[in-house]
Amino acid sequence: MESFFRTHAYLVEHLKAPVRRDLMDEINWKDRMIGIKGARGVGKTTFLLQYAKEHFSPYDHSCLYINTNNFYVQNIGIAEFAGEFYHSGGKVLLIDQVFKQPEWSTQLRECYDRYPGLKIVFTGSPVMRLKEENPELNGIVKSYNLRGFSFREFLNLNAGLQLRPYSLQEIISHHKQIATDILSKVNPREYFQAYLHHGFYPFFLDKVNYSENLLKNMNMMIEVDILLVKQIELKYLAKIKQLFYMLTTSGSSVPNVSQLAQELGMSRATVMHYIKYLEEARLVNMIYAKGDEFPKKPARVLLHNSNLMYSFYPRCFDEHDVLETFFCNALWKDHQVNKHGNLCSFLVDEKVEFKIAEHSTKLKSKAKALYAVNQCDIGDGNQIPLWLFGFLY
Repeated sequence: MESFFRTHAYLVEHLKAPVRRDLMDEINWKDRMIGIKGARGVGKTTFLLQYAKEHFSPYDHSCLYINTNNFYVQNIGIAEFAGEFYHSGGKVLLIDQVFKQPEWSTQLRECYDRYPGLKIVFTGSPVMRLKEENPELNGIVKSYNLRGFSFREFLNLNAGLQLRPYSLQEIISHHKQIATDILSKVNPREYFQAYLHHGFYPFFLDKVNYSENLLKNMNMMIEVDILLVKQIELKYLAKIKQLFYMLTTSGSSVPNVSQLAQELGMSRATVMHYIKYLEEARLVNMIYAKGDEFPKKPARVLLHNSNLMYSFYPRCFDEHDVLETFFCNALWKDHQVNKHGNLCSFLVDEKVEFKIAEHSTKLKSKAKALYAVNQCDIGDGNQIPLWLFGFLY
């Protein structure tokens, strides 16, 4: 156990976390079993260590971070390891990548029942369905999602500011006042293109080739988050990667699932399930028409965030695709986004129509749609700066 404590102390002491994630204050830390899901690369490990650093001394043995990649943990299992920690005075066990441990949900339940004074906080893949597929955790685990950096977080980090988030209703009702206040401190559009290219995943802070790191990350999302968690045979790996490439390089057209199935030599139902897995892994977003849902064919398939678009070769995305991807990703956390009307229009929360525009235009005052405008610092009326939707979280 002493070896684990030394590793924990080293990781906490050498932690570099320049951005404090808002999720830290949204979690009820009094709960005994807390699950944090998030796409690979969004900073789940850093988040666990940041919690430890804020609440415990690095040398306080009542809190311990472990990764299930450790061979000792894999050998004895989570429940037995938790027992060793608990009986040595442990109170808070932080478990990274819990899904790599066989029967992890059963073992977490055993920990909950056997060690009443132990709190467990664990991270996992977004593909995991904590309650739907693991009924033994129903009623005992509180689940949260950690997302990549918002544009606001990216801007605060790079400009040294502490700008707050705004709700969608605040942005719709007071966008001119909000944008004016922000523009008095910084020009967001000077940072916006950089965010679209490399601002979503925190590892842009590492001094490495971002595109290569992102490409590696995307492959790991498929190889581990989909194949391992969903228990899909390795022989289908190449097919899933091929499907992903075909989906994301087909432009903004409605996906032809039957044609994809024919080209891949799969059934239509299998293709739809694989697209769903790609969405759960946070690689794509499926946009449906109002009233439709899986397993129906989506009206559009967009990449999950704009950073992913720049990692493809050849780069086949036009500027409008990038802007729409940013908009949908920004709204995705707390809002429902549906396809509406033509290709440039979305319906948010089944009631508000948004159109994505490159430039401000003269519009009739009675126009019902709201416009998210890219080349815009301060909007007016129903025209809102696109970058401002990056302040939703």
